[in-house]
Amino acid sequence: MTIADSQTSAPGHYSAEEVRKRVFAIVAASSGNLVEWFDFYVYAFCAIYFAHAFFPKDDPTVQLLNSAGVFAAGFLMRPIGGWMFGRIADRHGRKIAMVISVTMMCGGSLLIACLPTYASIGVMAPALLLVARLIQGLSVGGEYGTTATYMSEVALRGRRGFFSSFQYVTLIGGQLLAVLVVVILQQFLDEAELKDWGWRIPFAVGAATAVVALFLRRSLHETTTAATRESREAGSLASLLRNHTAAFLTVLGFTAGGSLIFYTFTTYMQKYLVNSAGMTIKSASYVMTACLFFYMCMQPLFGSLSDHIGRRANMLLFGALGAIFTVPILTWLQQVHNPFLAFIVISVALAIVSFYTSISGIVKAEMFPPEVRALGVGLAYAIANAIFGGSAEYVALGLKTIGHETAFFWYVTVMMVVAFLVALRLPRQAAYLHHEL
Repeated sequence: MTIADSQTSAPGHYSAEEVRKRVFAIVAASSGNLVEWFDFYVYAFCAIYFAHAFFPKDDPTVQLLNSAGVFAAGFLMRPIGGWMFGRIADRHGRKIAMVISVTMMCGGSLLIACLPTYASIGVMAPALLLVARLIQGLSVGGEYGTTATYMSEVALRGRRGFFSSFQYVTLIGGQLLAVLVVVILQQFLDEAELKDWGWRIPFAVGAATAVVALFLRRSLHETTTAATRESREAGSLASLLRNHTAAFLTVLGFTAGGSLIFYTFTTYMQKYLVNSAGMTIKSASYVMTACLFFYMCMQPLFGSLSDHIGRRANMLLFGALGAIFTVPILTWLQQVHNPFLAFIVISVALAIVSFYTSISGIVKAEMFPPEVRALGVGLAYAIANAIFGGSAEYVALGLKTIGHETAFFWYVTVMMVVAFLVALRLPRQAAYLHHEL
């Protein structure tokens, strides 16, 4: 019996067994999400140690492969993964899509951990690294939509915002865990050892933990019904764009602004503190580690808030506060040199972002019927994230280079206005009644 089949007719009323089953499902799904993002972020944190082993500067072909790999894995593969896994999840079930996703991430990490270097096999080394990153990019591209959909469907009624928030808890947790593993290795290995063989350890750890996540996900109960999966519209891109255009564009709008401000105050912020505020790299690293931990802890609080005031109110507050305070916060941070004060200011910004990230999965899932839910959420997210989120750092640094850094502040502000206007389209109730989860 699937979870969808066992839902009671009275919202919010569950047996003790049903509660236990759903909480376990949330833990299993979110643990896989943590592993996925850990494996994805480890590459970025370890690149400084293994880049020389795969990309020697005297080989232009290798340099081109390096550029192509970054582009393909970071941008091209995410939308493809969003479409492919969304289709699988809608036509064959959320469970199988999540199992395939974490298996691919495991394979990509294991391949990187075992790869021979350029000195051993020549140009095949970076080519295989490119393949591994393509696999990981495809996997993480499909992870968001399928996990967001599953967690929104399995969460207890009346507390869906709270439980769905754990998607971002584990996403941020994966990033923090990747940093922690690298920091621990730095305490036991010197730089030469890390560059020689130590960089392989985090990838091996990622592959091993992915196996654990795989077994947890294999034990999950399915949330879709056979009738839904067998529908002619299940996983159909044509049906999605023809019948649910408004919802698809709404998700694009949310994600464009949400991804842009998320990357602005997370991945780009460390560089901003160093380049614009004049903080040391070490101090900036400590500040952002503390901020990300605090940000992670905020997600359940803001998710629970949405259960009481509604998703629409959460999203309106996100857009309005983001539009009002982005320019002042980024301007203030240019003058902040005290790490503790920087932590406070950035935490305020991340609190604003939390109105969105804590419910980003559930608010999108609630706009699509089950037969195209994973596809609608995953594809729209992947496209907007690739265009606006992935380019945030490049746009910010590019504008700074030509002497117009403040233009980036206003760019983010404009996208927050867009997010606010999109939020106005949401109904006042927590979900579309005809799309009840």
